[in-house]
Amino acid sequence: MGDPKGFLKVTRKEGGNRPLHERLYDYSEVEQTLNQEDRRLQASRCMDCGVPFCQWACPVINNMPEWQDAIWRGDWEDAIKILHSTNNFPEFTGRVCPAPCEKSCVLAINEEAVTIRENEAAAAEKGFEMGYILPDPPPVRTGKKVAVIGSGPAGLACADQLNKHGHLVTVYEKDDKAGGLLRYGIPDFKLGKNVIDRRLNIMTSEGVEFKTSAEAGTDIDAEELLGRFDAICLTIGAMKPRDLDIEGRELEGIHFAMDFLVEQNRKVAGRPAGAGISARDKNVLVIGGGDTGSDCVGTANRQGAKSVTQIEILPRPLQDRGINNPWPYWPEILRTSSSHEEGCRRMWSVLTKKFKGTGGKVEKALVSEVRWSDTGKGRPEMVEIAGSDKEIYSDLVLLALGFMHPVHEGLVSDLGIGLDERGNIKVDSDYKSTRDKIFAAGDSITGASLVVTAIESGRRAASGISSWLGNAE
Repeated sequence: MGDPKGFLKVTRKEGGNRPLHERLYDYSEVEQTLNQEDRRLQASRCMDCGVPFCQWACPVINNMPEWQDAIWRGDWEDAIKILHSTNNFPEFTGRVCPAPCEKSCVLAINEEAVTIRENEAAAAEKGFEMGYILPDPPPVRTGKKVAVIGSGPAGLACADQLNKHGHLVTVYEKDDKAGGLLRYGIPDFKLGKNVIDRRLNIMTSEGVEFKTSAEAGTDIDAEELLGRFDAICLTIGAMKPRDLDIEGRELEGIHFAMDFLVEQNRKVAGRPAGAGISARDKNVLVIGGGDTGSDCVGTANRQGAKSVTQIEILPRPLQDRGINNPWPYWPEILRTSSSHEEGCRRMWSVLTKKFKGTGGKVEKALVSEVRWSDTGKGRPEMVEIAGSDKEIYSDLVLLALGFMHPVHEGLVSDLGIGLDERGNIKVDSDYKSTRDKIFAAGDSITGASLVVTAIESGRRAASGISSWLGNAE
């Protein structure tokens, strides 16, 4: 698709990031955009490869070659129409997706991949700018009422699809504004919240009802929900954080990463922020090397941290693909985010053993180096290196160790639905739980994953709910 010889004539060109000296003093989106002609040229690099592995790697199975061709032709209306056929929110994924499609692009075998993610964001923005994305309420209503609990990417996708099917959808959100972790978990410098509000306005105009500051299981009883709605879909995320059970964990100044991020996002939005976790003039230690840890690094730097250190218990990834990690699979390689570029000491193969402090406040973390070895049993073994103990000065510690499963206390427990061996909500192939009328989707059934994976899960759950509602008549 695109220009058959575009990849031979045009090199990869990214929008790039705003200058460091500018972006560190605000929370506006870091990423810049290309002009329209450059974007068309980037789309022209999508070649007629025969087998689009980009589509194979994409959780929502985007039709990349088709909408790249539409961008190349300058047909933005067709581009957004194709995108919307598989993805409800290309403006979200175009900003925060790690782009597994690009890692599986055929050009990536020995050239630089097509800028698929940036092209997606550009198509979405053009769609809004040119009036191609407008409210489109369903022409017919089924009369069936569905409650969606949670308004993250899975909940929004599920609600959007159910509404398109003609059902009457009410979304319950415990926070004061809809969006879930898109709003309060992802920093504004990665995803501006005006982007979320713009889409919510469209969904509201199309008939989706949002009830905020309404926690299901607390503000509205679980059994009341069952009596009021024909079906319920739980999209409550996997919000049970993984903790560190070590000496000194009780010291003041040690927080879960999400508490830190949510508080800052609320401050940026001008909302009540909570306990007042601040990195200003502090030595910040981020424990955990994933995306959440990276977001903590960027936020701490913007708050004026004295120093930021990020440690990870796993070994340092390779710079390039290893022999056992070939294309088109996801590359297990070192990634440096825009937050890391803003200032951060990174350490790998580091075990946190103990927190130390005086007066009830954390001051240091005792860590040691570890070695990972192949035992031949399918899982590597971690061995602590004797004599490698060291202390890291840290008067603010942020635990970015991932999430275990959805919170069981409250709604999940009240509904009495089954859980799998990992503590996630158990569902069948139609996303139906072990209890009649109750479905689930997103991280609540898989554990913490990507925004694009949650969108796909929400779409599939909506399909399962619609089929069940039709058969229940």
